[in-house]
Amino acid sequence: MTEPIPAVPAPLFGASDIRRMAEEIGVRPTKTLGQNFVIDGNTIRRIVAAAAVGPDETVLEVGPGLGSLTLGLLDAAAAVVAVEIDPVLAAKLPETVKEWRPAAASAFHLVQADAMKVTELPVEPTALVANLPYNVAVPVVLHLLQHFPSLQHGLVMVQDEVADRLAAGPGSKTYGVPSVKAAWYSQMRKAGVIGMNVFWPAPKIHSGLVAFTRREPPATTATREQVFAVVDAAFAQRRKTLRAALAGWAGGAPEAERCLLAAGVDPTARGEVIDIAAFARIAEARENRP
Repeated sequence: MTEPIPAVPAPLFGASDIRRMAEEIGVRPTKTLGQNFVIDGNTIRRIVAAAAVGPDETVLEVGPGLGSLTLGLLDAAAAVVAVEIDPVLAAKLPETVKEWRPAAASAFHLVQADAMKVTELPVEPTALVANLPYNVAVPVVLHLLQHFPSLQHGLVMVQDEVADRLAAGPGSKTYGVPSVKAAWYSQMRKAGVIGMNVFWPAPKIHSGLVAFTRREPPATTATREQVFAVVDAAFAQRRKTLRAALAGWAGGAPEAERCLLAAGVDPTARGEVIDIAAFARIAEARENRP
């Protein structure tokens, strides 16, 4: 009996492909846009596998660049919608997909826009997978989770220390505003570290993978904006107790203490030891003041 021939993986970009395409369209990666292109196919396969994208899913990719990750996502998902801010890169992407993945060309959707301003997409995404620019990673993730409730899970590659902040839990040294606000929307966890040499140009720091799964926010009568206002106030002066840090937000230290006690939070605690549910209770206590 003849052994079945194993399927050959579809080709992905190597370093020479990336540099050639960049030269063809006159692109040099810029620090302004935080561009670092992945030049290693095995890293792309690792990211796609860690993202656990299903064959029936539509993936949102932010900052696709020259399309390294895009090709890997098209191999795994039903469709990909890519948001690219750079007009030169955006113009090249559809051509690249047609050349490298002709059978998937109709499943690729391009939006040339700033991801921080996108509130509508041509197709509804169920997963977010992206190599995000270091300088805007946190606001982009929070913006997309807010405006696209269809996103049920995802994986983002960000600066390693940003990954630690997003995935941190209460009591951790890296727990802060990004950790708490991300927890409003989802459960986040660190999913790996990526070295520097798989990028062009090579960054000066490792990258981290953060996986997330959507969940319902804490049950509260307070709005997201009200809860986030408490979070911002609590971490604006990290070394202060919550009673002192929230005095300005509450209209005085005595009112801050009342809100904290009503929420079941120790007024002498600091923001880095309480979770998103506690912040929601504090916000609710202010709205329900006598």
